[in-house]
Amino acid sequence: MSTHTRPTTVLVPPVEETRYEEELARGLVAADEEAFAAIYRRWGSLVHTMAARSLGDAHEADDVTQQVFIGAWRGRHGFRPDRGPLGAWLVGITRRKIVDALAARTRRLSLADSAAHAAAPAGPAAGAPDDVLDRVLVVQALSRLPHAQREVLCMAFYEDLTQVQIAERTGVPLGTVKSHARRGLHRLRRVIEQGRETGAGA
Repeated sequence: MSTHTRPTTVLVPPVEETRYEEELARGLVAADEEAFAAIYRRWGSLVHTMAARSLGDAHEADDVTQQVFIGAWRGRHGFRPDRGPLGAWLVGITRRKIVDALAARTRRLSLADSAAHAAAPAGPAAGAPDDVLDRVLVVQALSRLPHAQREVLCMAFYEDLTQVQIAERTGVPLGTVKSHARRGLHRLRRVIEQGRETGAGA
């Protein structure tokens, strides 16, 4: 009869694993790049899987994963071991970044739709092919705008910046940013209208 103790299944990590995680956490707070690399190797796939399942897009999941670890590095001094383990802290950051990504996607689509459909003629609802055409026209129209207007709208469309954030980044007065956005959207509508008329006459 064996006298050794049978392993017991527990929900908490083994002592060695817990100590290793604590060591990594200390390294992160101390700005140890090797510890940070180990943290990425340890939790990177989990973060990416969470993002991919929530967003349904591998490229967006890549972006979120990068943002999570950049956020962890920049916010490392905000980690508090007494509030939970490092892994749970990273999961919390991941959830917030996923919410941000979903909100940004919604705003980008809303901006694109406002430009593409504001010029829509009255009549039957457009089908999917027309929706695709509208989005292509938006991209083409952006390339034809004056530099200042194109810069403001691209920051809003693709970087998800508010007009206040655009003003802060560019150093342009907020009123001027609003004017560029308003005039740029007006030009977009006109170019889209012309594109539709050209397509209809083809």
